[in-house]
Amino acid sequence: MTHELKTIIQQYEERKQLGETAVLATVVALDGSSYRRPGVRMLIFENGDMVGAVSGGCVEKEVLRQAQSVFSGKVPKVMVYDGRYRLGCEGVLYILLEVFKPSEHFLTQFWNTINERKPFYINSYFKKEHSENETYHTVFNFDDASFFVNSMMENVTSELQNFKQEMNPCFQLIIIGAEHDAVQLCKYASLTGWEVTVVANPKEEKTESDFPGIKKLMASEPEAFQMEMDKQTAVVIMTHSFVKDLQFLMALKDEKGAYMGLLGPLRRREKLFNDLLERCPDISEEYLEQIHGPAGIDIGAETPQEIAISVISEVLAVVNEKEPSLLKDKVGKIHI
Repeated sequence: MTHELKTIIQQYEERKQLGETAVLATVVALDGSSYRRPGVRMLIFENGDMVGAVSGGCVEKEVLRQAQSVFSGKVPKVMVYDGRYRLGCEGVLYILLEVFKPSEHFLTQFWNTINERKPFYINSYFKKEHSENETYHTVFNFDDASFFVNSMMENVTSELQNFKQEMNPCFQLIIIGAEHDAVQLCKYASLTGWEVTVVANPKEEKTESDFPGIKKLMASEPEAFQMEMDKQTAVVIMTHSFVKDLQFLMALKDEKGAYMGLLGPLRRREKLFNDLLERCPDISEEYLEQIHGPAGIDIGAETPQEIAISVISEVLAVVNEKEPSLLKDKVGKIHI
């Protein structure tokens, strides 16, 4: 959800000079099931423009209508949307609507936190009922600094329900390789909301314009490559060179991330592992076990676009600790 919040902040900053009032809508509670879960947000501008969504598109018109009283009176409110009578989701959404007017200090702290890949917390205070209340509010907590989303709010001490949400750093994908299939993987991963870094051979003279959706292009030989991985980082090695793949595996041997994938058939992976163990006999078994090779889920993928979907699907399955299966065969809720 962090990448969606980034988009909201970016759009707000681009338009704040126009002097338009903006209202932030946050799903703070849910009874039953819904398309999205608590913590999803959207931003509404006074002219009716919306950034993001709190559902699949069926709730947003009602959110826009309910937001009009917040635009006119500047008083936060909780709206209740009962999907049992309008949708097929069988859920009741509780959505907090409040003026979004962050301070410059808030914006600076937000982007510093995002760029430094630090987690942060968001607390929303409300009553689980359709109501207006001047004390309803949301606070962003960065390290030791806290900020109201509406900088005009005063300190609030009312006894309210608290929806607390931990926001992790944006998920990032490191693609090592710059061939045509890397371009497709970059494109699809960025559409998923991931921050994508492509590592290319300096001799290839690639530019960021070659990779739609890219955040960063690194020109690096394996022996000079350094990348600090965390729990929100996935790596896919796809240089199409056995020697280069081996060298990058060696360069990453002390790292542990969320996922590491290796393009190519099983026999190629086994040969890479044998050569890797020969050159680095002290390499950990944990490192080898985190490598998924061949990368991807077996969905019959043939084209570079289909292979990208296959790889992204496996990354999601590993990160979310899910065994890939057909939802039609699942018993019970989709989201737990």
